[in-house]
Amino acid sequence: MTSPASPLVATGVSELDLKASESSAPRLGHVRVGLLGCGNVGAALVKLVEQQAPMIEARTGLRLEITRIAVRNLSRGRDVAVPEGLLTRDAHSVVNDPDVDVVVEVIGGIEPARELITEALAAGKPVVSANKELLANVGTELFTAAESHGVDLLCEAAVAGGIPLMRALRESLRGEPIRRVMGIVNGTTNFILTKMTEEGAEYSAALAEAQELGYAERDPTADVEGYDAGAKVAIIASICFGARVVAGDVYHEGISNISAAEIAIAKRLGYVVKLLGIAERDSQTGEIGVRVHPAMVPLHHPLASVRESYNAVFVDSDAAGSLMFYGRGAGGAPTASAVLGDLIDASLNLCQGTHGISGTFTRHPIRAIDETTAEYLLGLDVADQPGVLHAVTGVFARHGVSIRVAEQEGIGPDARLVFITHEAREADLQATVRELRDLDVVRRVGGLLRVISG
Repeated sequence: MTSPASPLVATGVSELDLKASESSAPRLGHVRVGLLGCGNVGAALVKLVEQQAPMIEARTGLRLEITRIAVRNLSRGRDVAVPEGLLTRDAHSVVNDPDVDVVVEVIGGIEPARELITEALAAGKPVVSANKELLANVGTELFTAAESHGVDLLCEAAVAGGIPLMRALRESLRGEPIRRVMGIVNGTTNFILTKMTEEGAEYSAALAEAQELGYAERDPTADVEGYDAGAKVAIIASICFGARVVAGDVYHEGISNISAAEIAIAKRLGYVVKLLGIAERDSQTGEIGVRVHPAMVPLHHPLASVRESYNAVFVDSDAAGSLMFYGRGAGGAPTASAVLGDLIDASLNLCQGTHGISGTFTRHPIRAIDETTAEYLLGLDVADQPGVLHAVTGVFARHGVSIRVAEQEGIGPDARLVFITHEAREADLQATVRELRDLDVVRRVGGLLRVISG
């Protein structure tokens, strides 16, 4: 039976339409699926395949069947009923089973996932993966292997959960020169920043609530320090620009040092603070910039209104202009929906004796964060005495950083100077911050926030 809440069911399709299409649909074949992993995403995929099987067969002629499932623990309770004979602890036996046509990998991590995927590709079996850590580190190696063996390696679910971003970048925008991809690609940090913005919560309280609701792990480092988003940015840059970009190329800066006071200042000035992942290419030099950091987004920008745990990605391109993709970026069901879409594509290609083009991946120079430019917001706790403003602005001037806005908040021991600069080079701004920390009249240098232009 088909669930009416499924994201794969088009509105307006009646039971009569479904039955009519079932009777006339071409029967391409029976595709047997080997599943590596049956956690949140794997279990959700098993449910979706079972629920959507009639509709998938009606629309495509494919009959998908999950025939083998590799798990680490056979006795563990699962969110889906799985016939006992399907489960095994031997993942290699699933990959090498002649009765498995397509392999789906949702176990995570680099090893043994890399070895298993490499085996499957060498055996001529298409692979669908949701493994961002693996693809951000050895993705180009695996895509090249898939191309050499003439099969698909698809990874929609690795970047933005249920949002169909990778397919759009890989297929719809293949002939489009993309200048920049920028977005909110981590729901945990967006939830925390939403609480800090809308309720004035401090970081620690917002994080605790995210953990209580299951949005954040007990150890939230990967999310709040930008590593999760950085892995996704590496994959995006590789696909967008045909470049060999790995997670280690991405500059990371998280949100753990941002205070509610700094968010309030940004809000008063007409901005919302978001953790952004950015991949961009300089058309003149060919340099690729990949970075993750908090940024002040103007209130009128579409990304400013993305709340809670939702994700959104903004694509700037030549002919198509600006595009935004929005939706649930994580969770078992949305991610499984993306996996299922890839599974259908890979199965169709397999039955038709073809595969998608992974493309070539070449070396491009990676732009160091020091060479990037932006406007910046910087707050300073200072002594309230004559000459302070002159001393502080002199430091900016010595490093060639021009001030666009300067404000003073409070008086006496609570005096605070807030600056927004004109566009400046990161290296010059960081040199300014280092000298400011050494000034006697500066008690504390607050968080540094980059400003994203509208």
